[in-house]
Amino acid sequence: MDELSSQMLAIAREAAREVMAVYDEPFLVDYKAPFDPVTEADRRANTLICERLRQLEPQTPVVAEESPEEDWADYRGSARVFFVDPVDGTRAFVDKRKEFVVMIGLLQGDSPTHGVLVAPALRTAWIGVVGQGAMRIDSDGSRHELVIEPPSGVDKARVVSSRSHRTSLLERSIQALGAGEVLAIGSAGLKGAAVADGRAHIYLASDHAGCRWDSCAPEAILRAAGATYTDALGKPLDYRAASLKNNRGIIAAAPSLHAEAVRRVTPVVLADAAFAQTS
Repeated sequence: MDELSSQMLAIAREAAREVMAVYDEPFLVDYKAPFDPVTEADRRANTLICERLRQLEPQTPVVAEESPEEDWADYRGSARVFFVDPVDGTRAFVDKRKEFVVMIGLLQGDSPTHGVLVAPALRTAWIGVVGQGAMRIDSDGSRHELVIEPPSGVDKARVVSSRSHRTSLLERSIQALGAGEVLAIGSAGLKGAAVADGRAHIYLASDHAGCRWDSCAPEAILRAAGATYTDALGKPLDYRAASLKNNRGIIAAAPSLHAEAVRRVTPVVLADAAFAQTS
């Protein structure tokens, strides 16, 4: 990995220690909206990451979930942008499940190029640089190169999808996909990591899939490992769009599987009235 990705990983690991310091003690839970919790871990990790990234690259905007919008309002005009989710999977964090990660991604031009995920409770990290490769770093420090190796067809694939957002559209999309097995994981980052390291073959979210800070780091890692990462219609995510929401879903997989998944899922999502209204 290059020097920048190593620095991003060090920052994410420092933030992960802050997250675990909160996790290991009693903590309060606030709500930004119904079913959208936030804790002191989110806030402390957000502050630390933003401070470290500004020290690292003072001219690069940082679009972070827990920062006020005025901190990054003009980011769309910058060639380089960091996207940060200080705790992806806060509901799992609150429930004392281990499915949460610290995520930092770098957008250069129109595409994510660098991504790091650190799962504090799992003591595992994933890192990727497009054009250089991707790896998983286990709790014992061992490093494992990540190269997407798809099965022979969608019917033999394992698809990973949402644990909590089980909408009727998602259920219909999974049925249309016809994959051999379905895994449910709560964190967007960990869904991407599951595809990157081979525990799953297709990441499917057929409607709302969080925001751009939920996708930037996983997209970089998956692309670095050889996957294709788009919305549910097979179109690239626009990180400079007016809205930061991923309202058109996500499909990520090896190129051959991705093309077939898009072919099967697109008619389902286009026929859904709610999808048409949000996208």
